[in-house]
Amino acid sequence: MAMSNNILSPIQSDLVTLDTNLKKMIGTKNPVLYAAAEHLFEAGGKRIRPAIVLLVAQITSQKKKISDEQRRLAEITEIIHTASLVHDDVLDECNIRRGVNSVHNTFSTKIAVLAGDFLFAQSSWYLANLNNLEVVKTISKVITDFAEGEVRQGTSNFDTKISIDDYIEKSFYKTASLIAASCKGSAMLSYSSESVQNKFYLYGKHLGLAFQIIDDILDIVGSHKTLGKPCGSDLKNGNLTSPLIFALEEDKNLYYLINREFQNQEDINKAIDMIKNTNGINKAQDLAEEHIQAALHALDNKYSNEAKKTLQLISNYIIHRLK
Repeated sequence: MAMSNNILSPIQSDLVTLDTNLKKMIGTKNPVLYAAAEHLFEAGGKRIRPAIVLLVAQITSQKKKISDEQRRLAEITEIIHTASLVHDDVLDECNIRRGVNSVHNTFSTKIAVLAGDFLFAQSSWYLANLNNLEVVKTISKVITDFAEGEVRQGTSNFDTKISIDDYIEKSFYKTASLIAASCKGSAMLSYSSESVQNKFYLYGKHLGLAFQIIDDILDIVGSHKTLGKPCGSDLKNGNLTSPLIFALEEDKNLYYLINREFQNQEDINKAIDMIKNTNGINKAQDLAEEHIQAALHALDNKYSNEAKKTLQLISNYIIHRLK
């Protein structure tokens, strides 16, 4: 299921401006760094994260108007996300991202690492220029969380002892932390109460967890086209996700394939077929649904404008990406 432009109609013009600004913000005197950074922005992506920041801004601001600071926060959020993708692809040796060659595949691993570092540094500079210390504290922790998530993933590759709780914690660091923090940051820039800020943090956290779980299901059942990268990538890299963790409860033969690290060419396809023949995917989908419901529950009933309805539609879109 593709993200319909109709869903984002309340902020469509804002997202067009965001795309233009992203290219200006990565301005660098070094043409190779610029080309590497621009490469991913040109490839597009769903822009879900900045869209959510802009929608929270519309909901929480006094006159339903998005401030320049909130627009900038949406741009910073997308830059941080893109930086994490560049580093992710290096660590996972992933050659395709957003349907195009990944940065390290197009340029080199060294350039990709530097491009990711450059984007993180640019985002930090723009973040500091928001002149809001509380927002800086909230968003800057995300970059630490990314590193924490990658280290946890790297140290638990092919580890069949990983629990669903471990998986959720790692997914928070890798995906949900950014969405949660940017939602809270957007509410902060509207000078919302701490209670309102925390509600939007919870919305972002649970939405981010659901998004990651659905992504992990798609890695098993999706196509190259829907993923923008090869399917089975997580299995190949020893990243044990929720469908596999649940499937292990039913089919012990999966342990054999994992323990030999899918070394034979057909091992990945065998593992995918075995997972599909268990309730692993259904259980993972139920887990994602629980987090979507928790996200929707966090949205206060006192908000009834178009932006809130759009946040609800985004939540529905995330769970229905499997359809």
